[in-house]
Amino acid sequence: MNTRNVCGAMLSAMLCLAAGATAFAADKDAKAEKMVLSDGRFELAVPDSWQRKQPRVNIIEYEYEVPAVTGDARPARVTVMGAGGSIEDNVNRWYGQFRQSDESDTSKSAKVEEKEIAGQKVTLVDVSGTYLDKPGGPFAGGPTVERENYRMLAAIIETTKKGKKTGNYFIKLIGAKQTVADSKKAFGRMIDSLKEK
Repeated sequence: MNTRNVCGAMLSAMLCLAAGATAFAADKDAKAEKMVLSDGRFELAVPDSWQRKQPRVNIIEYEYEVPAVTGDARPARVTVMGAGGSIEDNVNRWYGQFRQSDESDTSKSAKVEEKEIAGQKVTLVDVSGTYLDKPGGPFAGGPTVERENYRMLAAIIETTKKGKKTGNYFIKLIGAKQTVADSKKAFGRMIDSLKEK
């Protein structure tokens, strides 16, 4: 085989590999799960590594498990639900689910940010400390499990249509600090992927 034929064969092989990689990426994107909100008006792209689970309580619309990083005993949990109440009241309730080792006010160390995505107001909350977990849900009775060194990343999406509010969606990622830290970028990308269909 002469040099021209060898080069031609190598070029063909490289083009086939590139085409295959592109097709694989497109196929992967096509299979990526989309989370649908507000009666199908909005969607979010769910990270591939998150595993969808049956929600523990029926007020949760979507629930995902986020794999734990090495050293963390439990996977993190993502919940998505529509709910009422003011933004401030809900954020204050989340603060109350965490206790600080020095008994300081959790709101003083928490971070809150507002932004607009796809024309919708989004409030982002980052809070950490000892998480006062209610396994049956925040409004359920029963014992509270204290989980030290936990962190929560949350987003409240205030959906509107033609300037009128159509409901709030609450998305929370809760877990051990390092697992949540490792998932922060993926969580942010998911929230930023919000789009109106």
